[in-house]
Amino acid sequence: MNILILGGGGREHALAWAMMQNPKCDKLIVAPGNAGIAQIATCATLDTEDGAAVVNFAEAEAIDLVIVGPEAPLAAGVADRLRDAGLLVFGPSAAAARLEASKAFTKEICDAANAPTAAYGHFTDAQAAKAHVRAQGAPIVVKADGLAAGKGVIIAETVAEAEAAIDDMFGGSFGEAGAEVVIEEFMTGEEASFFVLCDGEEVLPIGTAQDHKRVGEGDTGPNTGGMGAYSPAPVLTDEIAERAMREIIRPTMTEMARRGTPYQGVLYAGLMIKDGAPRLVEYNVRFGDPECQVLMMRLGAQALDLIHAAADGRLSEARVNWAEDHAMTVVMAAKGYPGSYEKGSIISGLDAVAEDSFHMVFHAGTKQQDGRITASGGRVLNATARGATLAEARDRAYALVDSIDWPEGFCRRDIGWRAL
Repeated sequence: MNILILGGGGREHALAWAMMQNPKCDKLIVAPGNAGIAQIATCATLDTEDGAAVVNFAEAEAIDLVIVGPEAPLAAGVADRLRDAGLLVFGPSAAAARLEASKAFTKEICDAANAPTAAYGHFTDAQAAKAHVRAQGAPIVVKADGLAAGKGVIIAETVAEAEAAIDDMFGGSFGEAGAEVVIEEFMTGEEASFFVLCDGEEVLPIGTAQDHKRVGEGDTGPNTGGMGAYSPAPVLTDEIAERAMREIIRPTMTEMARRGTPYQGVLYAGLMIKDGAPRLVEYNVRFGDPECQVLMMRLGAQALDLIHAAADGRLSEARVNWAEDHAMTVVMAAKGYPGSYEKGSIISGLDAVAEDSFHMVFHAGTKQQDGRITASGGRVLNATARGATLAEARDRAYALVDSIDWPEGFCRRDIGWRAL
């Protein structure tokens, strides 16, 4: 099978690694890829948000399956163009991708499906939004309605902080994503990530994870795209997962199909869990990053079979075989992230890492320059490991971190603290 993966981050490196574990994968191309992906697959230069260009490339390379990694190509309708051309694709249509591309749309779907989520208001001007905040009080959550690369959510501890966030969003700090704003009640509890595959009709849960969004230890400091993750999430028990399927996931999928926009791909539900009851925080229409890294580490070769079944409408035949194991990934980021940071610093020691099905360093923001690996992003590497226990996975992941020589990088040393 010839496979094309769109994207170039840690999520896509993990997906590429899992595809390569399966003997059914004959040829693997990743566009644009990164320095780590280039060691296991062919990297290609391609405008991943240009549906026609992706279709032409896939046809020229005799691609059998396209896996769309990030959300932007999905929101741009790339999956639609591929399907129109008769190509098999893993990822939802642009209409279905609105579950991530518009917070207000998701709230509307939740209302129609009677799915438990935070109370909210949807605003198109700053004054009305501020009046709502003053009426509700703080803490309160301010969200840019559109796609903001995981950064358009402000948890405001005070009314003044919420008003400043509203000014920022309407002032253009998140571009078009902040043209509309959703303001939600602040939910308390423990957050976890729940991943299900969908083929337009069937849904299949494939795993749970917890990530650490804040940049600082003890979950302090500004929000990031994620500083580390582990799987499974102890808080998301089998009972709570089944309740989330019954009350949130299946009703959402039914409502999407009723509207003529059936959902196909992976659905990532961020859940807030309190007293055994899950509520929806948000949907993402792709694998989380860095949650994908721990899921792929645990799924291995079967990830290709599951993704293929979802793309091909055969999920009713699919089964997930979980090992009784744990995985953890620790994000190594450039100093200064999520604020301003320098690019181009040299990373050493990667050659000496013995990578196998229990130890992997997935590249997120790297380039190869003059034969050396350099940092090209904010989140740069994902030191990822499996173990029989979470503590064993943690020790292995941090041993990987310690074997890498990159003075310009940093990581959190407490990933998994809630569970450990």
